[in-house]
Amino acid sequence: MESHLWQAALSTLNPNPTDSCPLYLNYATVAALPCRVSRHNSPSAAHFITRLVRTCLPPGAHRCIVMVCEQPEVFASACALARAFPLFTHRSGASRRLEKKTVTVEFFLVGQDNGPMEVSTLQCLANATDGVRLAARIVDTPCNEMNTDTFLEEINKVGKELGIIPTIIRDEELKTRGFGGIYGVGKAALHPPALAVLSHTPDGATQTIAWVGKGIVYDTGGLSIKGKTTMPGMKRDCGGAAAVLGAFRAAIKQGFKDNLHAVFCLAENSVGPNATRPDDIHLLYSGKTVEINNTDAEGRLVLADGVSYACKDLGADIILDMATLTGAQGIATGKYHAAVLTNSAEWEAACVKAGRKCGDLVHPLVYCPELHFSEFTSAVADMKNSVADRDNSPSSCAGLFIASHIGFDWPGVWVHLDIAAPVHAGERATGFGVALLLALFGRASEDPLLNLVSPLGCEVDVEEGDVGRDSKRRRLV
Repeated sequence: MESHLWQAALSTLNPNPTDSCPLYLNYATVAALPCRVSRHNSPSAAHFITRLVRTCLPPGAHRCIVMVCEQPEVFASACALARAFPLFTHRSGASRRLEKKTVTVEFFLVGQDNGPMEVSTLQCLANATDGVRLAARIVDTPCNEMNTDTFLEEINKVGKELGIIPTIIRDEELKTRGFGGIYGVGKAALHPPALAVLSHTPDGATQTIAWVGKGIVYDTGGLSIKGKTTMPGMKRDCGGAAAVLGAFRAAIKQGFKDNLHAVFCLAENSVGPNATRPDDIHLLYSGKTVEINNTDAEGRLVLADGVSYACKDLGADIILDMATLTGAQGIATGKYHAAVLTNSAEWEAACVKAGRKCGDLVHPLVYCPELHFSEFTSAVADMKNSVADRDNSPSSCAGLFIASHIGFDWPGVWVHLDIAAPVHAGERATGFGVALLLALFGRASEDPLLNLVSPLGCEVDVEEGDVGRDSKRRRLV
């Protein structure tokens, strides 16, 4: 009877792109994912996994999810499942609930390499999904709780867990030491701005990597103030720093072979008597001066200080900055794909491949500083902070502003990831960026699963549809 019911349920599924069938009076649901995806999507169909679980998972205190997939899709599928279970809520009913809810996830592997999972693989998945949910919780938390001081507490907590004492430069010390970007953006807020760094420096490291995260805990726009319809949701402007924190925690827990620095540029872009004004000129950590013509273009100012610090003080060979930088990103690459801008064609391709492997999708922006950087021309300073023509690839230009503070001729690798749109889905944070960083730098990890999903160091790329893949395979949740 059970077998007959199961086969009947499967026969009703006709995914276009997904489909589901309730079983046992809605005590269970079987759902089918797309059999095929386009070249700009993840073979894991990660976005559909999250959507299906949110809409189809039956209610209850103790629930179970069985994920049927191939081994290369396990990492992306696990991170997609984690996004369906956010940690932050202030609903009054949640605080009164006595019984703790649990969700058990099982993986049933099909195709090649379909044996039992190693314990180390399960631990990697646990740390990665914890990182995704940590980032989402920080982004979901409003600024009356997640201010710059609270964010520093989150950084200290991760540091203590990993045995790392963070470096923190805060408030007036930022001004004294020349961090005019971070200080200028955050000086009007009740809770002062800060630059915080978590550093992992193992023996035998061969290169130094810096992840720089934009941590604007709230963005009013400053004196160039946002309107009543565009300001709500600006608690999410710390999404880059939150992703860097979640990824750093998971990367170090899984073993990271190279020097890795997580740099957090924390500020609240507020309004007050001490706020930066349009026409003010700030001296940034790079030594370059910036004329402010838009106080709502603040993320690039804090990141300019962050990447300069990574270059000058940390000696980074690879600098990656991650930020909810421009509203134009959602127009350029859409709601699901982050935008990548980089001085390296190899790393541009790697970001796209990593996105497909981990489910945090990425698409390139135009990198052409010789045509675009003139948008920032100033008559009285080295540059302005906002473009003259907002119709001339503004997301590319915003990234180029950051790059200019390490120099377009800098010999290292610079990668900029604008995650403004994919940092949230509706009114909930996604934890976007954690899986992407873990996959992109997987070759520096001691973990076999992160090595598997890394796009770098692979001599042969096996495209979907090649060996061991059935193009009409059935994938179930």
